[in-house]
Amino acid sequence: MEKQGNNTYLETEPLPEMDEGIMKSDKQPPDHFSDFAEFYPYYLSQHEDTTCRRLHFVGTSLVILLFIYGVITLEPVWFLLMPLAGYGFAWTGHFFYEKNKPATFQYPWWSLMGDFKMFQEILIGKVRW
Repeated sequence: MEKQGNNTYLETEPLPEMDEGIMKSDKQPPDHFSDFAEFYPYYLSQHEDTTCRRLHFVGTSLVILLFIYGVITLEPVWFLLMPLAGYGFAWTGHFFYEKNKPATFQYPWWSLMGDFKMFQEILIGKVRW
């Protein structure tokens, strides 16, 4: 199961076909996406670097743990720390490893959904760790 090209999926699940300009991290995304299913392949193309994906995974894990701990303790400080943990790790991955601008700035909600979908796909082995 070798990584082939810029594909973050395992070899059994190639990335959907996309316009070549969208797949490159240095290119701007289209003006808009019609739905999340159209956005998600672009999101994955912005997470080709292994360290960036791993930092996202750690950040999302911390967000989930902080949420659970906040619910258990009913202390709001844990909820306030969630964006810091999630974005801190994710943006470190983008700025220092992937060297691109996070999709959060242009597509905040779809990017958040993408974080959790990629987290789930890493857990089940669909996206490389």
